[in-house]
Amino acid sequence: MLLSIDIARVEPLADGAPFGKVGAYERVIGTAKGEVDPHHPGNRGIALIDKAPVNARGRVEYSADVFILRPKDPTRGNGRILYEVNNRGRKMLFGNIADGPQGVNDPKTLADLGNGFPLRQGYTLVWSGWDPDAPRANMGLGLTAPVATDGGQPIVKTVREEFVSGTRAGNLDAFKLSHEAASLDPSKARLTVRARAADPPQELPAGHWSFVDARTIKLGAGDKPKPGYLYEFHYQARNPKVQALGFAATRDVVSFLRYDPTAIAVTGGKISHALAIGFSQAGRYLRNHIAEGFNRDEDSRPVFDGVHSHIAGVGRIFFNTPFAQPARTGTQHEDHDFPENEFPFSTAALSDPLTGTSGSLFRGDGCDPKLIETNTSTEYWQKGASLLHTDPLGQRDVALPDNSRVYMIAGTQHGGRAGASTDRGPNVNPRNPHNPMPAVRALLVALDEWVVSGRPPPTSRVPTLAAGTLVEPGKTGFPAIPDAAIVRTTNQVAPPGDWVHPRPPAKAYRTLVCKVDADGNEAAGIHLPDIAVPLATYTGWNEYKTPYPAGELADRDGSCLPFPVDKAARQAAGDPRPSIAERYANGPDYVAKVQAAVQALVMDRLMLAEDAERYLDRARREPRVAP
Repeated sequence: MLLSIDIARVEPLADGAPFGKVGAYERVIGTAKGEVDPHHPGNRGIALIDKAPVNARGRVEYSADVFILRPKDPTRGNGRILYEVNNRGRKMLFGNIADGPQGVNDPKTLADLGNGFPLRQGYTLVWSGWDPDAPRANMGLGLTAPVATDGGQPIVKTVREEFVSGTRAGNLDAFKLSHEAASLDPSKARLTVRARAADPPQELPAGHWSFVDARTIKLGAGDKPKPGYLYEFHYQARNPKVQALGFAATRDVVSFLRYDPTAIAVTGGKISHALAIGFSQAGRYLRNHIAEGFNRDEDSRPVFDGVHSHIAGVGRIFFNTPFAQPARTGTQHEDHDFPENEFPFSTAALSDPLTGTSGSLFRGDGCDPKLIETNTSTEYWQKGASLLHTDPLGQRDVALPDNSRVYMIAGTQHGGRAGASTDRGPNVNPRNPHNPMPAVRALLVALDEWVVSGRPPPTSRVPTLAAGTLVEPGKTGFPAIPDAAIVRTTNQVAPPGDWVHPRPPAKAYRTLVCKVDADGNEAAGIHLPDIAVPLATYTGWNEYKTPYPAGELADRDGSCLPFPVDKAARQAAGDPRPSIAERYANGPDYVAKVQAAVQALVMDRLMLAEDAERYLDRARREPRVAP
């Protein structure tokens, strides 16, 4: 239970600027303090909870950073919490759903808030720490959790880590360990390198790497990590934290804000409902939160009424286990053998022939939320998203329960957002700039209506076996576009194995992807104007190029392959796709087609009117169509 939220300061947001009818907002910054009974049924599943130190009441204590944006006049807000699960300590809400700048973890100014979408809706926005090792610099959000011991003695275990330079974490000069090394003796650890997960690891001999300290290693003088190569480190780690207290901390913070009468001092007004949203790792966290029963508080009340998980695929997080590493995320090339995907994947009640178990992501305990899951094309290639709506062997479509919806936003990539780059980076093809956020915004509004008034959201929009739009990755029908890398394999999803000493799995689930049209654009899902009225082919996949391990499925990047400008350019390139000039007679013709597309999306509640106007304005200024 939460004992208190101690407020350190309250200050105006954006110098008191108004956000539509809601008016001004305030920033509330503080610390939540709580404790859990390790014997309570809702807490017993927390790994190492039985080895945590307890206070005089026999409870395990924790504290979490809290950051809240609340309407200055609570009567002008909507009375609802929108809780964003932070991603590795980072607030991502404004950089995603509000088309704002990336990397702003301490939103203060109007420029930090993008288009202000969630503020104009009137939400009380809440963030709190859940990961004990999340960076706290620049207002990062973390959890203070105790260290577990075995009868007062340190717990030591051999663990495995993987490091890759030049991809997710940028170019690395040193490798940061997730846990404290029990010894700095290099003879008690092992560092290997290989280009691909299937390659035999090559051990780096003594002298080619060293410990910097108990949480850092580095290569020898003059050695630089090879870009995209997999460096694997086995070592003895000690002093594991009771990390999954983070689940309880989220549960307790939101429950307190919803139900405790004294919480009005923090929220500014009474809260009627609570919604949650999470992007990528945070979306996987929310799936885990539901599956492990943390949407039911210690008094058997629901925590979140509605949950929106974006770009999680079928994943969870590597969190609720001793010496967990929640920052990991498995793709075809990186972190491939770390635990993330675990049956049940879907909200439908199913049986798993690979593990012999049955179940649903939902608990059926009366506290399951209304759940919307949105994914980009990438999650079908990298994160097994087809298993959200098929049986585990991909042989039949399954019906989801009434409180669940799944949507694929066609032709988008993981992490897609406004202003995304089209540079190639380490890839063969240019990156995909297609922004999925207009659909995400519309579906958050639909989730809110679903929770508050009971109005169901649009029906799920995904490729299906029945329609012939859900196919094996080598059978999409992708056209032979000149000079383009074309991916024909997905990341394998298999039952969890030994993550410290992994072996190739004996069996795997069957993951499928969306069939494409003659242009290479996906035939199913939500078709935003970039797909409905295209000027390019947009995919959720890409491939690495040399000096990266060539041919590997790029981590989370898609591709953008522009159409030729006219017939002559098409014929000269040998491109099978009609050119832009052959598709659209002139500018007004193109604008008319975009207008028809956005009107249909607004009618289906898959786009907001304000986003329809943005698309039309962009179409009127599109330089690639004839004037």
